Amino acid sequence: MTAHGASREALTAARERLDALTDSTSVDPARLADELAAVTGLLHREVGLRRVLTDPAQSGEAKATLVQRLLGSQVSGNAVDLVAGMVRSRWSQPRDLVDALEELADTADLTAAERTGELDDVEDELFRFGRIVSSSTGLRAALTDQSASTAAKTELLHRLLGGRATATTERLVTRLVTAPRGRSLESGLESLSKLAADRRDRMVAVVTSAVPLSDTQKQRLGAALAKLYGRRMHLNLDVDPEVVGGIRVQVGDEVINGSIADRLEDAARRMAS
Repeated sequence: MTAHGASREALTAARERLDALTDSTSVDPARLADELAAVTGLLHREVGLRRVLTDPAQSGEAKATLVQRLLGSQVSGNAVDLVAGMVRSRWSQPRDLVDALEELADTADLTAAERTGELDDVEDELFRFGRIVSSSTGLRAALTDQSASTAAKTELLHRLLGGRATATTERLVTRLVTAPRGRSLESGLESLSKLAADRRDRMVAVVTSAVPLSDTQKQRLGAALAKLYGRRMHLNLDVDPEVVGGIRVQVGDEVINGSIADRLEDAARRMAS
């Protein structure tokens, strides 16, 4: 999420609390993700409650006590403590609290994938699923159909992803599809991909080539981009035969076009200057 003012500081503090919490091996991050997602859904539905919990006229302790009373028997103590800490902070607007909770839920799931060594797989699966959705109008229509039940969408996603993707990817995509909260499917998948990359402090480069790149080409390109941008780079690879004789690289809003050799040579010149 993009936060401003007081919400930026509150979100930073919440991220730090989550990291400290999930650093403990006694905490199950996947369970914590489900609990935070449930609280996100509650506050999304209950407009009055989220206004109370972000009301600057109320003391932080009073709001934290309310959270403990409402959630204490519903979720774990870790989840209660995390949400109580968040409502003690000041938020620029009520929606920011809900957006932050949603981000923390997704981050907790990505932490679970990181623990099992599957974070790279999750990044790749989110990217590939986004490509599948963008190329299939029928699938997109089925997943965004507001008249379809949550159970029907969940079953469809399980048929698509179950056994073919990590459990983390299936959970993240299912939450996005069944509780989009006003986001488009495409923007939600993009946000999840960025969050996964940020988890390893890497940027995402979407690389489209006419033919699949060799391992050597991928390594050279990744190394060159990492030096250019000063951060580790995760390559999301796509093949498009119409990209004749070269590649297209998009990093954030910046697009680089040209042949592999030309771009790598240019990268080397820029690094040497």
